[in-house]
Amino acid sequence: MELRTVDHPLVAHKLTALRDRTTDSPTFRRLTEELVTLLAYEATRNVRVIPRTVETPLQTAVGVKLSPPRPLVVPILRAGLGMLEGMSRLMPTAEVGFVGMIRDEETLLATTYAERLPSDLTGRQCYILDPMLATGGTLGSAVQFLVKRGADHITCICLIAAPEGIARLTELLDELHVPCTLVLAGLDEKLNDVGYILPGLGDAGDRLYGVV
Repeated sequence: MELRTVDHPLVAHKLTALRDRTTDSPTFRRLTEELVTLLAYEATRNVRVIPRTVETPLQTAVGVKLSPPRPLVVPILRAGLGMLEGMSRLMPTAEVGFVGMIRDEETLLATTYAERLPSDLTGRQCYILDPMLATGGTLGSAVQFLVKRGADHITCICLIAAPEGIARLTELLDELHVPCTLVLAGLDEKLNDVGYILPGLGDAGDRLYGVV
């Protein structure tokens, strides 16, 4: 697995504001969208393109366009929804699928409760959105889910991650033999004894949408 931690002053600035416990939900949502757009720029560095010729007001120019099939963006419900707008802003022609997963707070295991994805993902570049990579259970399960559908090129975009989650995801990908890139705004110190990232930013879903 390739790990990319984006080193940019604007990324660090927005991540710091997200960590602040006094940041309210509307501001948290806006900052998340802005931060994901910055991360998406790095995450799509290897997006597949094909040549395209266009007519400028002066002459013919050769450029590129996204190659078919269209990339697939997959936010993990519910917190991943807060990242979708920022990703779509950069790549509006991508298709969007959804996976709903929930982590058992005692066992820390993730289970799937909903999905809306194509049945065959062969040849699709997939971009998974999940704010935090903590234990690796949820993101790892989502990767496995896409691989079973035929995905063979996956990029995961997270705001922050813990070393434990990265290690677990790396181990899983070594078994699956599928190329994967992990793009982060910040690599944090560790997990606490109940599986939350330190220093972290709290529960991303609650901070985006409230506790209901």
